[in-house]
Amino acid sequence: MVWPKVCITSGVTHFWLVDEQGFSQVLDEHGYRYILVNPLVAHQAKKSSLRKVKTDVQDAYHLCEMYYKEEFEIHKKRGIQLLNLRNLTRQHEAITGLCTQTKLQFQAVLDQVFPEFKGVFGDLYSKFSLHVLLEFPTPDRVLAVGEGELARRIEILCPSRSARWAGDRARKIIAAANRNPFQTVRLQSLLFSLDMYLTQVSHP
Repeated sequence: MVWPKVCITSGVTHFWLVDEQGFSQVLDEHGYRYILVNPLVAHQAKKSSLRKVKTDVQDAYHLCEMYYKEEFEIHKKRGIQLLNLRNLTRQHEAITGLCTQTKLQFQAVLDQVFPEFKGVFGDLYSKFSLHVLLEFPTPDRVLAVGEGELARRIEILCPSRSARWAGDRARKIIAAANRNPFQTVRLQSLLFSLDMYLTQVSHP
């Protein structure tokens, strides 16, 4: 009599957490059917044991005991489309989280360098706003060039906008620089961080 090859594992297994699809693919290619045990069920079974020593050997022994004592269903394969969708969803969630965290860190640094700049453009993260801030990141840089030169630079950085719009934004930036609680930045590390975050958020 040929016994079927069966693998029983818990959902907290390192290999399963790192690469579920790769792990299951290896088992499929070698002809193993596998059972995925709920981690809570596996933990409860271990608690009923008199021996409380936790080792990989003991964990495997308890899983094998459960296989003979309980009735488990063989893990059902998911369709390729469902697996692709799940993987893409996970990646999208991770990337979205990174983008959100980067924006929060960017705003935290901007609050220490040029907080009054936030009200100049309707959208702080618009390409016009970020391009201007990348070139004029501090109040002293803004005040050093003057309103006329600032308007000319904004017109170059934002070619789709009118000269009148550029002049209006230049006046608002000058006013924001004058209102800013500090005119110079003592820590160069803040300017380095601001430049780094600006580069990241302007090229999502």
